[in-house]
Amino acid sequence: MSEESFISDFKKLIKLRLTVLVVFSASVSFLIGSREQDSINWINWAILTLGGFLVAGAANGFNEIIEKDLDKLMSRTSDRPIPSGRMTTGQALVLSLFMAIAGTLILLRLNMITGVLSVFSIFLYAMVYTPSKRKSPIAVFIGAFPGALPPLIGYFAAFDKPAISWIPIILFLIQFVWQFPHFWSIAWVLDDDYKKAGFRLLPTKKRDRVSAGFIVVSSLVLIPVSLIPTFMGFGGYVIGAVSLLAGLIFLYLSIQLFTTLDIVKAKKVMFCSFFYLPLVQLIMLFDFIS
Repeated sequence: MSEESFISDFKKLIKLRLTVLVVFSASVSFLIGSREQDSINWINWAILTLGGFLVAGAANGFNEIIEKDLDKLMSRTSDRPIPSGRMTTGQALVLSLFMAIAGTLILLRLNMITGVLSVFSIFLYAMVYTPSKRKSPIAVFIGAFPGALPPLIGYFAAFDKPAISWIPIILFLIQFVWQFPHFWSIAWVLDDDYKKAGFRLLPTKKRDRVSAGFIVVSSLVLIPVSLIPTFMGFGGYVIGAVSLLAGLIFLYLSIQLFTTLDIVKAKKVMFCSFFYLPLVQLIMLFDFIS
């Protein structure tokens, strides 16, 4: 295997874009926690970024190892390194274990809570969420927990002695609720492919008005949840206005999907979800009131 092909396969093994989104979410939350203290430790930010990248990559690696036989059945995943035969399960396991151990040890240098949450996120994502995808649509609810941990990990990483407060809880809650319209819109677009592997991710297990209704309701719930930082006083009016506008656009696109039950409309909801979270998190960082 050439160096170029190994790098390409490694990026697919760790689901590079998803890993980068996870690291971005944790990094922004770290900076929010740092702003609360009026001091940014950039060395700790670099430690979080590296450790978070390794932990997220490990979780995705374990996910692909567990689903290697299912990935062969789906068009969008059949070219991943394990199902395609370019990487053995053993090689992927060694890489994933190395990333999990190294990433956890790196994050433990920041504080115990950050390291423990990273291990917990790997366990929930790989060992609980991944097997549940073929059993019940409740998998989306299960997956929302590890998916919402990056803001907690990032925020707590900013403190030598982290303490529970409303700020990390709200950051967690926003990302938790966001995942429902996000994942259900993806499941709508990819439902035909998912069915090949027996994945049941839409609320009713099919593209119907009830499933679309769940997307509308979750988009609606996201609006008041995203306004909590402004109501509680640690987010300014700018983040409130941006969250409201972005939430209304999200909701409008979801209603269009509910009306038409069209895959093209589902793609619009999906792409909106890709932009929504990083936009809201970035604006919150710059409009954070310490």
